[in-house]
Amino acid sequence: MVRKRDGRVEPFSAEKVRAGVVKAIADRDIPAGALDALVVQIEAYADDHGPEVGTEEMGHQVLEALRRIDEVAYLRFASVYKEFVEASDFEREMAAMEDPG
Repeated sequence: MVRKRDGRVEPFSAEKVRAGVVKAIADRDIPAGALDALVVQIEAYADDHGPEVGTEEMGHQVLEALRRIDEVAYLRFASVYKEFVEASDFEREMAAMEDPG
């Protein structure tokens, strides 16, 4: 089960994860099988950390996986997940990506 930001609880949906990631990787040169592997990884995380996992945790896991695959896809997903509202939000996130700590 996944606890949404508004407090609702609903079943985990691998298809929702896939749909969000597909939007993030659109028109990017992503290695074959990377999308499927990411979805499997997130589903395994949900299974391992259940019976209820927050969307915050799930989103963080997706971000970490995308960061390893493609930085542009990571920023696209982050812009929705972290609710960016202005260009400085992108700048801040890019700076954080470059910080090794």
